Amino acid sequence: MPSHCRSLFSARTLLVLLSVLLPATSALCQKITLRRAIEATLSHSGEIIPQADEARSYAAYREARNAYLPRVMFGSGLGGSFGFPLSLENAAPSLFNVTTQQVLYSPAQKAFVRAARASWDAGKMQSEDQRQGLIQDAVLTYIELNKWSQELDLLNTELANNRKMEDVEQQRVKEGVDRPAEYDKARLATARVRVRIAEASGFADVMRVHLAQLTGLSPAELATEPDSIPQLPELSQESDLASKAVATSPAVKVAEQQATAKRFSAEGEAKAARLPSVDIAAQYGLLSNFNNYKTYIRNFQSHNATGGLVFRFPFLDTAQRARAAEAKADAIRSARDAEEAKNKVSLETLRLQRTVQELAAAVDVSQLEYNLAQSELESTQSRIKAETGTLREEQDARTRVEQTYNALIDATLALDKARIQLLHNTGELEQWARSGR
Repeated sequence: MPSHCRSLFSARTLLVLLSVLLPATSALCQKITLRRAIEATLSHSGEIIPQADEARSYAAYREARNAYLPRVMFGSGLGGSFGFPLSLENAAPSLFNVTTQQVLYSPAQKAFVRAARASWDAGKMQSEDQRQGLIQDAVLTYIELNKWSQELDLLNTELANNRKMEDVEQQRVKEGVDRPAEYDKARLATARVRVRIAEASGFADVMRVHLAQLTGLSPAELATEPDSIPQLPELSQESDLASKAVATSPAVKVAEQQATAKRFSAEGEAKAARLPSVDIAAQYGLLSNFNNYKTYIRNFQSHNATGGLVFRFPFLDTAQRARAAEAKADAIRSARDAEEAKNKVSLETLRLQRTVQELAAAVDVSQLEYNLAQSELESTQSRIKAETGTLREEQDARTRVEQTYNALIDATLALDKARIQLLHNTGELEQWARSGR
């Protein structure tokens, strides 16, 4: 078996034999492939991914962009007058009025539109990051459920063997062949297996319920299909996976877009403090006859309209200058956050890359220990056939095989989880997960 492409499911042949000898409890469940689990997760949990931030950022972008479009307001300032007809909310009292206004020229508004667009792009990247996180959660949950299911199959077989050994030892103690302590040792071995079964059952139930929550399926319907898990790809320690992760990471892209949005926002606040702007404005009003207009206006008429350009030249606005300074500080901090996000993803990917190398070596050790235990068991069985070995030796050797196999399963699971995390960092997880049947 190769040392660096060994999978959690490398001992499928043994498990197939075990399933023939002892039907697994999960056989009563409906099996689901890894690809189907991912599709169900995206269909079910993907619908409840928070979309509020993306929707809010898109609305903010539309608000900034639509400042260049006319804003039309219909209303009325109907009311009586005593003396000279004073204005109501800065407009003459009227039966009916229409006002319109739009930005014609504003360097600040142009920068605000670009900032809102960058924020919207960041929101879309955030949704993609959450989507990839869901896929990773589903894959890890599926693989761990598969591991504990396989563990239960093995433990159930081990429990059956230990119970047989208990019966044999009990009979040998009655016949005076063995001491009572040997029977207690057999019972202790069985009790330890029951503890491991309880532990494995607990973890399997938790993983099954979590997978059910992700997929929207009933926990009773969930059982894994080991053959649906594709072989994990080869990993070269010389590959520059850190740079690839930085280039593809949605989290890094979110941080960069947020920094861009802050920079444009700071630019807009600075321009608003020092550059002029021009708006187009117009108003129509239908004035009434009971607001004393005829008394104070010689040539009164009911229909009135005005329109033109509104120029604004910032001269002294300390509050706006303070907002510009605050926005500039936010932009500097956001740029630093983006750089830290790059460094974090790069360092985490490099650490995972080296961890995979370490875990692969640990899997090699576990595989050798399992091979040696298997050889010892075969040797003990040969001695029993030659009547030079004992049943106790065979039981001890079998226990050693089961222990080393459990250790091999645990080590390979840790390796697979590290590789999956690495695939997630480099943006290849979904492609790998969907490559299975």
